[in-house]
Parts: sequence; C-alpha cells; structure tokens
Amino acid sequence: MMTHPLFLSGQRYRASGLDQRVIYLAAWVVESPAAFETPQYRASWGFADWAPHITDWSRNLFRGPESDVSDLLDVPSDGALYVAAFDGVPDTEAPQRLEDLRAKRPDVLWMPVVGLDRSCPAIGLRRLAAGAEAAPLPDTLAAGIRQTVYTPITPRRRAA
Repeated sequence: MMTHPLFLSGQRYRASGLDQRVIYLAAWVVESPAAFETPQYRASWGFADWAPHITDWSRNLFRGPESDVSDLLDVPSDGALYVAAFDGVPDTEAPQRLEDLRAKRPDVLWMPVVGLDRSCPAIGLRRLAAGAEAAPLPDTLAAGIRQTVYTPITPRRRAA
C-alpha cells in the first residue's frame, strides 16, 4: 500500500487485551479518501499474504484531524494501541457519544466514520507506551463500545 498514491503510513496489529473478538487490525493513514479510488489501489486490493488470517472483515474510513496522524499511531514493537470501536452504538447516537467522549477522554483520538463500509460509526485510538495499561472507559460511557488493546505485528511503514 505504501507505493500507492495518497497512502501515508500503515501498521498491522493483533488483539492482546480487553475485548479480543476482532483479532486483527490494519490502520492506514491516507491523505484523502481518494486513496481508495486510485487505479493502483483498485488493481491491488485484497489480502495477499494475510488472506489465511482474514475470516470476517470490514473497511472503514474515519475522519481524523487535518494533519498527518502517522506519528500518533506509530506503535513500537513493545507498545500497544488502545481502540474503542463504536460497533454497538446506533448511528443516531454516535455524534453525541463522540462529543461526550472527546470531553471526558481528550487523551484519545476520536474520529467519526466518513466512508467505505461504514460498519462502525466512530472509533477512538490511543498509542500506549511499553508496559502502560489501557484505561477502559467508565461504564457510563462504554455501552456499545468494543474496547481492545492491540500489539503491533509489523512496524509502521511510511510512504517513500
């Protein structure tokens, strides 16, 4: 993917803590949604070497800040990534829940879905230092949110 236009960085992870129902995660940082419409992306889309590990999957595009968040998501081999996925939050409730969580947990990068499969209305990401424990959401905010800790299985790759 790093040779495709508009892809800035990417890293793959495996679930290692909290809710581990979604075992694998790939997080790509793209310059714009157009990254998924280029001829290069469309010609090479698929799982390649990862195909044996993929049984249930979705692709969601989330809107982050205007700046490149690659550094925020660059998890070293001894670190982890905390993910709060709104898998069980109704689309109609997601905007208010995002607003509440941004106020209560500013340490997490909260992003609404804006494209592709739209199977999860929003997501929160936070890089964890080596040995750091994830701080799960309080029960009053956690309803419908799948919280997982992922450890990297690849280094973060960046576009040349």
